[in-house]
Amino acid sequence: MLQRFLDPATLASISGIDLVAKTVVDGFIAGLHRSPDFGFSQEFAEYRAYVPGDDLRHVDWNVFARTERCYLKRYHGETNTHVMVLLDASRSMAYASHRVSKLDYARYLAASLCYLASQQRDAAGLIVFDEAVTQYVAPSGRQGQLPRLLHALERAEPGPASRTDYLRPFHHFQQFIRRRGIVAVLSDFYAPPDELVKTIAPLRFHGNEVILFHLLDPRELEPDFREPVLLVDMENDSALEVTPEYARSEYPSKISAHLAALSEKARGVGLDYFLMSTGRPLDAGLREYLSVRQGQM
Repeated sequence: MLQRFLDPATLASISGIDLVAKTVVDGFIAGLHRSPDFGFSQEFAEYRAYVPGDDLRHVDWNVFARTERCYLKRYHGETNTHVMVLLDASRSMAYASHRVSKLDYARYLAASLCYLASQQRDAAGLIVFDEAVTQYVAPSGRQGQLPRLLHALERAEPGPASRTDYLRPFHHFQQFIRRRGIVAVLSDFYAPPDELVKTIAPLRFHGNEVILFHLLDPRELEPDFREPVLLVDMENDSALEVTPEYARSEYPSKISAHLAALSEKARGVGLDYFLMSTGRPLDAGLREYLSVRQGQM
């Protein structure tokens, strides 16, 4: 079976986020024994009449040639799923210890999810935020939606905001989204776990399935200091001197406790949680997430 594990640096060398998304999804699909189920079944069921606004790609042109009438194929399990991606573009997401920043990795992941939703004929949308909503693309399954989403992701840059405000984008989401679906939140989640989960949990209302993709740089998970360094917080500019001894002895237990608390509290209220290091291949990470997801079902 074809294996196409692409490291982040290779993805960064690809020109155009549309090609990045296609490359990641192709590699992701190549490693699966069956297609991923994000809410749309590919088993054919019946026809329905075309209505203005439907995607012409789904018209059965053989039927049209015989009857001169437009019909679309429908499928078992067709749910018109909405896939909404919430992308954190705060200043801390600009951090990188290697070629790809957390925000770059998040943009690749967001583009891949949107591409995958488009392949499955689901309606995808996007919210980019820091302490406010900076971009909003309403979910749609119509032709031209994927280019709109990818264009918005191309323009997603670290904001000038001093901190991340999770409340505003999630309030925005609840205000404008009325259809149930899948919500993917992409962030480094630098906030107290209790506060994060309390803010995000209401997205489960109306039957939404919420997935937290926790994106961290390899050096945030395992710092490697040979001498004392001065670390500056990218969101509030506060500084802290850190010694190699602290990085080896105390930091691992603290970051592990934070990750464990966030994972436990998220799953305790029905949120799906998955940690992704920005140093690992993205298609491999998605594949691992799917295997974990299927194991929980």
